[in-house]
Amino acid sequence: MAQPLYQQIADDITRQIESGVLKPGDRLPSTRQLCEQYEVSETVIRFVMIQLKARGLVYGQPGRGVYVSKRD
Repeated sequence: MAQPLYQQIADDITRQIESGVLKPGDRLPSTRQLCEQYEVSETVIRFVMIQLKARGLVYGQPGRGVYVSKRD
């Protein structure tokens, strides 16, 4: 059974963080940019952000964006 689309996108961004493509402190693209990049709705991207925050990989700064968390 295929993974939900939001899970596939969250896994893709997780791989980018783990491989160093996205580094601690880097700002993630905006919701609109991610919607266009992955060709999905804002609802899907919201679920992606919930997943990434739950994994401790990103944190949000209201009005400023979502950033890659520093690693231990």
